[in-house]
Amino acid sequence: MPQTDDTPYSQGEPIAWRPTDEYMKRSRLLRFMTQHGIASYDALLARASADPAWFWDAVSADLDLRWHRPYTQVMDLAAGVEWTRWFIDGQFNYVATALDKHVGLMGTGLLPAQPDRPAIIWEGEEGDVRRLSYAELTHLTNQTANALAALGVGKGDRVGVFLPMIPEVVAATLACGKLGAIFIPIFSGYGPEAVATRLRDAEAKVLVTADGFFRRGKLVDMYATAAEACATAPTVTTLLVVRRAGRDLPLMGARDRWWHDVVNGQAGDFTTLATSAEDPYMLIYTSGTTGKPKGAVHVHGGFPIKGAQDLAHCFDLQADDTLFWLTDIGWMMGPWAISGTLMLGGTLLLYDGTPDYPGPDRLWDLAEKHKVTVMGVSPTAIRSLMAHGTDPVTKHDLSAIRVIGSTGEPWNIDPWKWCFAHVGGGRCPIINYSGGTE
Repeated sequence: MPQTDDTPYSQGEPIAWRPTDEYMKRSRLLRFMTQHGIASYDALLARASADPAWFWDAVSADLDLRWHRPYTQVMDLAAGVEWTRWFIDGQFNYVATALDKHVGLMGTGLLPAQPDRPAIIWEGEEGDVRRLSYAELTHLTNQTANALAALGVGKGDRVGVFLPMIPEVVAATLACGKLGAIFIPIFSGYGPEAVATRLRDAEAKVLVTADGFFRRGKLVDMYATAAEACATAPTVTTLLVVRRAGRDLPLMGARDRWWHDVVNGQAGDFTTLATSAEDPYMLIYTSGTTGKPKGAVHVHGGFPIKGAQDLAHCFDLQADDTLFWLTDIGWMMGPWAISGTLMLGGTLLLYDGTPDYPGPDRLWDLAEKHKVTVMGVSPTAIRSLMAHGTDPVTKHDLSAIRVIGSTGEPWNIDPWKWCFAHVGGGRCPIINYSGGTE
């Protein structure tokens, strides 16, 4: 039975999970604290709050971030805390840390380059699987960057990414970063007007989409949605279409191009642009449920670093881990999973189907098959899957899972206990991660 505890975090409730000795030995957070002579979590919070410049300088070293030019000052509060300038004079492109350092292009660091380590595993709803090493993902990303450059995309240009969770969504996202362009992640379930609204507001130059994907075995015609959206987005000069569903369909517009025709013949080398840490890399829109969608601008030296730090210190993600988060590129957790996992040298599992198709054990089958160690799932998904009982979970070996994450909503107690007991086997912490588009 869980023990009670009188720490200020327990609030009189039983403590459900405590780290084992094995967990503590491999803990990134504990290593970080030990390196800086910090004896307790409370002491770390106090020091980081009192001296955030020290903390983020220490984080940069701990995460082995690669800088094209070192910063001269961590933060500048002259304009007020809400207008903090970060990493003054520093040149930082997050893709140099997410890709280049792993293939030996950014000098030596804390870990040796490991280009053959798996970067991406993708499984489609129909069961197809693709695997890309860091070298292969770098090659595809460089080809994509060269293709976008040939289409006239340069630093500061906006590129819409309206794709299912397939390897090309990672390549397109990172290629924009390499170019210094700004990518716009767009939810794969949006209709034409929602897509067009974001393209018009951002004045996007290119939209990357797919011929379709599958949900519960049925084709979702993503291309038709994208083509209709582009018809009312006059700044879009190219609609680039990935053949995800294998459709042999005629493209409808003069600006429409097949991905394989434009990307596959490109060179596999591309020099990552030395962007300023304060240069934008992503423009992500709110859902628009409370009015017009609002675009939030994120910079190279901002969200990617914070996401990687959270994954390292809260989720304990390391280079031998595989992260799977059930999400979409259009929600913040999609870009977060891409940048954070790859910056830490881990493996990212992508899945573009529904969590209960063809059966209610699909998520647990994915976790077992691909040896997922850090798994993110929403409370809503757990509530839905609970209705099928425990057999779909217990028939799979989920012993590789070390950490469970959730976000987007609070838990209620019964689904939390069900997930803790049956998915995590009573041995995994559940990290309820809080944040937002902005």
